[in-house]
Amino acid sequence: MSGSTRAGSSSGLSLPKWQIALAIGAPVALGLGIWYYRSRKTGIQPTDKEDKQNKKSVEDVAASVTVTGETQPPKKANGIDNSTGKSAAPVVEEDPNKQAQIYKNKGNKYFKEGKYSDAIKCYQQAIDICPKDNTDISLFHQNRAAAFEQLKNYDAVIKDCTEALQYNSKYVKALHRRAKAYEITKQLEACLEDITAVCILEAFQNQSSLLMADRVLKDLGKEHAKEAMLNRQSVIPSKHSVNTFMCSFAEDPVFNLLKQDNTMVKANRIIHLVSFPLICNLISQQAETDEEKSYFAKALDKLREKEFDPIIELCTNELESEAGDITIKRLARLLRGTFLSLLGEHEKALDDFSAVFNDPETDPKVRVNALVKRATLRMQLGSPEESLHDLLMAAELGPENADVFHHRGQVYMLLDQASEAMSDFAKAVSLNGDFPIALVQKLYTDYRAAVAMSNAGEVVASLAAFEDAIRRFPTCPECFLLYAQVLSDQQEFVKADELFMKALEVDPHNATAYVHRGLLQLQSTGNVELATKHIEEAIRMDDKCEFAYETLGTIEVQRGNLRRAIELFDKAIPLSKTEAEVSHLFSLKDAALAQLKVALNLGVTLPSAMN
Repeated sequence: MSGSTRAGSSSGLSLPKWQIALAIGAPVALGLGIWYYRSRKTGIQPTDKEDKQNKKSVEDVAASVTVTGETQPPKKANGIDNSTGKSAAPVVEEDPNKQAQIYKNKGNKYFKEGKYSDAIKCYQQAIDICPKDNTDISLFHQNRAAAFEQLKNYDAVIKDCTEALQYNSKYVKALHRRAKAYEITKQLEACLEDITAVCILEAFQNQSSLLMADRVLKDLGKEHAKEAMLNRQSVIPSKHSVNTFMCSFAEDPVFNLLKQDNTMVKANRIIHLVSFPLICNLISQQAETDEEKSYFAKALDKLREKEFDPIIELCTNELESEAGDITIKRLARLLRGTFLSLLGEHEKALDDFSAVFNDPETDPKVRVNALVKRATLRMQLGSPEESLHDLLMAAELGPENADVFHHRGQVYMLLDQASEAMSDFAKAVSLNGDFPIALVQKLYTDYRAAVAMSNAGEVVASLAAFEDAIRRFPTCPECFLLYAQVLSDQQEFVKADELFMKALEVDPHNATAYVHRGLLQLQSTGNVELATKHIEEAIRMDDKCEFAYETLGTIEVQRGNLRRAIELFDKAIPLSKTEAEVSHLFSLKDAALAQLKVALNLGVTLPSAMN
């Protein structure tokens, strides 16, 4: 997910223009439960004004074909393919170089008049008569490519630009024109390589080129993501990630069975609690051995032991067994849908959530939970209207359920609807004052609103409220993490790092906290070595921490370590769950690959943005 959706704050990474990859964006912070809905806002969208500026008129193109001032390196030894046109009778002139210029000038005149076929013939004449050791021949090919472009003959454009680049591999106009032709003909990888070369040669100062690079990266990322999603291997997230997800639901009817010993399923017998009237009908004969336990009971055992891999199969066995209580089966379907969602099996998860909600005999608490999870999954898959519709139904069915408003607040945050998010977070806290994640999410949203309004008094009040929250919930790592990010935003780096360390004391396996410590080092001291050390520690702690791989890969791009960055993006891609996430990571990887290839081809050394 993007920085804004992980926590809404800046990472402190200074992203230079020369990095095409970083036009896509970099992760910065943990957004508590928001990580589940990860939404990456990538790239730069041109304004109407920029879009108009980028549309060249025929006159603009005509002007471009007359340029003669670009430096041409010595001609290569290979010959020229003259199959694109036929030569007319030569102009009577003793010097072939001057003759070629006469033909070129005549071609330019035809071009400006919109007589592109005549212009092409003149440029061909210039090419035919020009001595092969005259580097102007590169310009003639580029001019002819411009004429072919006006006739929409893009194969000929590509061929002529390629000829021009054989004489001058750093000919920006030819590279840019060929890139446009490649984009139109959907040859995206070749297009990306050319536009990357253009950006490098222009020192990343041309906004039009940068916008094109960003657009191509998005399209290519989507193309690669679709292919990858067809062949992806489903992977359960790390134990810590699953635990973080579970903590974002205060009123999950299955997760809450694990919160107290007397709610544990013992064999086939589930003890009834007042807070769970739905399970009062589940008391059955108690089994004496593990073999006699129901499949759902075994699944809850695995959930409690954080052995997540067998849970989907156990729930499936429960649903397919002829024995067992119907209410237990409904809970089994909800749990299976939850883990299918975490696994990235989205359609199967949606089917389970829908089946639970659409059964009117199912307890309302279970139906509400299924609706909330279906809504969050739909948001994750890029369907905000459907997501909000589900959450509206959930609010009607469970108006006292804090989870509904907490998760709807996060959806509103992703949609940049701050006032609606603030209202829902406040509602969640009012319904459940012992829900620490909802509380700190509310406080963080309040803080961002105060900063946006430049309300110093409210900012101070927000900081005081965070202090109170960590006193109230001293064992909740998310309280420390989010407050640390607020302090980082306030430039209180020492105290922020102390809070990140406090989060690790409370939760020693929290890999995300190490990533944040690394980003804090970049922001506060610019110490790249220490930053990468922290993030590498996160990877050692949790080899499924996609956030760490992506963040470290982005840093390595800035350091100029493109091969290492590509390796890291390759590790992050299989851990991502949605096509949007995979597309984002492929964009980062494709950008690094293109820069590496272009740097080798052009014989240039890319600058490092970091020491």
